[in-house]
Amino acid sequence: MKTYHPRANDEGAAVELKQPHQPTALTTWDNPNQLATATPDSPMPAAVAGLAIAAWATAPTSNEGWKQLAAAMAFDEPPMKTAPSRLPASGAVVVEPDGRIWVVSPSNRFGGYANTFPKGKHELAQALCLRANALKEVFEEAGLQVELTGFLCDSIRSTSVTRYYLARRLGGNPAGMCWETQAVHLVPAAQLAAFVSHQNDQAILAALQNATP
Repeated sequence: MKTYHPRANDEGAAVELKQPHQPTALTTWDNPNQLATATPDSPMPAAVAGLAIAAWATAPTSNEGWKQLAAAMAFDEPPMKTAPSRLPASGAVVVEPDGRIWVVSPSNRFGGYANTFPKGKHELAQALCLRANALKEVFEEAGLQVELTGFLCDSIRSTSVTRYYLARRLGGNPAGMCWETQAVHLVPAAQLAAFVSHQNDQAILAALQNATP
């Protein structure tokens, strides 16, 4: 029996999940030493690490709204690295107070990623800045409302140079992930390197070891 993502893609077509994940027991969300997994519309606890799990009802619906949110987050960051024929992108590594890190599984391992951090191409045509783009991508791919807390690193990838920020969760519901994501995980730091194993993510893992959320 085929499994489909409950949300259609940008063209309105159904997305078949060829190897769907299964959600973990609700008790895993309370244990900082356990990996917890949400799937699209799976049951979630009322709170994680003392912060409510609830859909972000007032999320921006325009680029201007995302830019306004980003403008309120004050911290310094260096100029972005560049690389020939690679487009700018941005994303975030979201760290919970219990030390676990949020990770997404792209639907059908898009781009060759079993697990990775939420990110997406910078929308140059719509003038969405890197910070605003990161906020938007984390919300769409992981269902989370976050605050960016600082610069983490620039990662030169196969088709992009991606700026990663550190972030903390303010709200949201990972089970509300968009069609691009088939699972969202909360991963203990000790398991992160084994769980996020794509070569393009090694620079992010290295930077995270030396970062303070």
